[in-house]
Amino acid sequence: MSFFPLATSPRKDWRYYTLLIAAAYNILWGAWVVLFPRHVFELVGMTQPIYPMIWQSVGMIVGVYGLGYGIAAFNPERHWPIILVGFLGKVCGPIGFIYHFYLGNFPAAFWWITLFNDLIWIIPFGLILWLAKPWRI
Repeated sequence: MSFFPLATSPRKDWRYYTLLIAAAYNILWGAWVVLFPRHVFELVGMTQPIYPMIWQSVGMIVGVYGLGYGIAAFNPERHWPIILVGFLGKVCGPIGFIYHFYLGNFPAAFWWITLFNDLIWIIPFGLILWLAKPWRI
């Protein structure tokens, strides 16, 4: 049995490509944050963090999610828990942004990060989960 179940299931549909794009995006974004932790704050006009290593840890976690999405791309039905964890993060991220925006902790310019990191993925991840039918297990 192969680590990547695609060896037994050659079907590549939109879920495969969506998860691979999500994987690449998360790995690249995570690497950007790890390598240049102050850059995001400069772009959105926020005060630089006192401890950038905490933000770098966020980048590392996002990158690791990307690896998970890459694995899930090969068999979304089997790896639906990875997609579920990602989906929950994509739902909670915008909630956290809105909460902190209204508290005055985030500038409006931070919205683009929430858009590309979370909002655009909610519907595709939700559909992938629905099609995986995890309730059958």
